[in-house]
Amino acid sequence: MTTNNPLKVLYKEVNGSKITTDVYLPPSQASSPQKYPIVIDIHGGAFMLGHSGMVSIPQVNDCLDRGWIVLVPNHRLCPGVNLLNGPMQDIRDLLSWIHDGSLDAILKGQGSYQADLENVAAFGTSSGGHLALSLGFGVKTPPKAILSLYGAVNFSNSLWWKELPHVAAKLPKDLSPSFLQRVYDEFPIPTDSSVSLEGQTESGVSKGPDFSKPRDAFAFTQIAGGTVLDAIYPAGQTTDREYDLVDPARNVTADFPPTYIVHGQSDTMVPIELSRQFLGILKDAGVKCGMTEVPGEEHTFAAMMEVGSKTWWLQREGFDFLEGIIGRGPQ
Repeated sequence: MTTNNPLKVLYKEVNGSKITTDVYLPPSQASSPQKYPIVIDIHGGAFMLGHSGMVSIPQVNDCLDRGWIVLVPNHRLCPGVNLLNGPMQDIRDLLSWIHDGSLDAILKGQGSYQADLENVAAFGTSSGGHLALSLGFGVKTPPKAILSLYGAVNFSNSLWWKELPHVAAKLPKDLSPSFLQRVYDEFPIPTDSSVSLEGQTESGVSKGPDFSKPRDAFAFTQIAGGTVLDAIYPAGQTTDREYDLVDPARNVTADFPPTYIVHGQSDTMVPIELSRQFLGILKDAGVKCGMTEVPGEEHTFAAMMEVGSKTWWLQREGFDFLEGIIGRGPQ
């Protein structure tokens, strides 16, 4: 499947929400079945926005050039479901779907492709980075390697409750609580929104959020107010208020998958210090790990970077790390 026309497959349905993944296949001239490493690519959007069409296509193409099959999943969006029971559970179910043979059943109709279940990796941007890291614990068969690009971690850090005036300045002054609460009326729980945190749209044209939509207004209000965690994992929905079940930083052990981090040094939404702390936790546990800091880059830079730029080559170090562990596919 080309990056212009991925195969869209239903991998889960729950309470009316039909949850799909896009499947991208690398070029193949093989006449007999061959095994290809599998890489899961998870979109960002503060767990409340975005969809599978809003990932970086240059990153997908880089993965395809390495001979990897790329799965770009959707997941249910908060706040109609909490982080643990919604996005995390959906992505974990996708991993199980891969391992139970469902992906291979799809691939049989696409030529000579087979899933190399010994070499599955995951990466994501922002909230997608968190979801990739969340596959490193609480699952039967974790990925062989994980890449987090400015992912959300260390939820106990006070930075998560810091107000962001530069985001608040973009909000209309007349957003009423009753209007914002309409996001909870959405049923079935959506798995896509038209605008991502990066500002991308389905057409590829960059624009800001549409504040006439309750979801866009709600999400950016939470980001501006430093209340994202309370919106996606609210007190009262669980007895575990300290985020033990959802924070990768609290679940690193010696057998956590090899992990690489890429983060912009000028990130004002998920400060780079959070990733630096997480790298320290990985090192203390003896996990194979590494980190690339990208000078001058803000949050969500992967969406807008130019192929061949300094940023492009720096962030690519994360994919080289994955390749060093899962290898390349048949060429």
